[in-house]
Amino acid sequence: MKEMLNTLYVTLPESYLSLDGGNVAVIVNHKSIGKVPLLNLEGIVTFGRSGASPALMQDCMARGIHLSFLTPNGKFMGRVEGAVTGNVLLRKKQYKVSEEDYGSCIIARNFIIGKLYNSRWQFERSTRDHAMIIDVQKFKEISGKMKQAISSVRTVSNLETLRGIEGNMAAEYFSIFDQMILQQKDVFKFSGRNRRPPRDRVNALLSFTYTLLSHDVTSALETVGLDPYVGFMHDGLHCR
Repeated sequence: MKEMLNTLYVTLPESYLSLDGGNVAVIVNHKSIGKVPLLNLEGIVTFGRSGASPALMQDCMARGIHLSFLTPNGKFMGRVEGAVTGNVLLRKKQYKVSEEDYGSCIIARNFIIGKLYNSRWQFERSTRDHAMIIDVQKFKEISGKMKQAISSVRTVSNLETLRGIEGNMAAEYFSIFDQMILQQKDVFKFSGRNRRPPRDRVNALLSFTYTLLSHDVTSALETVGLDPYVGFMHDGLHCR
């Protein structure tokens, strides 16, 4: 079983990363402001254009640490990684299943069940902890819809139907998302999901968080030898 390590996020845009022994050193204005042992890391994400030293990149590749570069605004620019490893037969099986609608559906629906379950858990926690400031009845109503959706997803046998259920439940989720924002409501207002580009602060934060999550998921897939560009939910559509 693979040990789950940490991901280092360097958010200062003027930071330069270098190798210092077995550590990654964060350099600002030619001074080291912090060091983190590479032994504890499985990924590094840096926001800025200063870059990283060749020695650090080489050591990261040797250790299997993924080094990703993003702009200060969170746009992905590229990543440095070592040689692709893993079982070739595993990737061949991945490609084969991705071409089968039913096989892809079996895998994808488990992810959707997990997504819906976690959404319901979030709603239940909100109704328990913040019943005085949210529309409890509305939360319970949508939670009930998601419970029914979970039952439906368990028996879905084609991707088109699965995508329809997922899309409908995402719309329901975001219809009450604003009520779960409990602080600084004058600054963080949410009236609906939008992206590419996000048009308000909340959507900008959501897109930013999805970028960070995408890095972790990509690294996890590549670590076990899977192709992160071949999925099971969206029929190989670009950027999905």
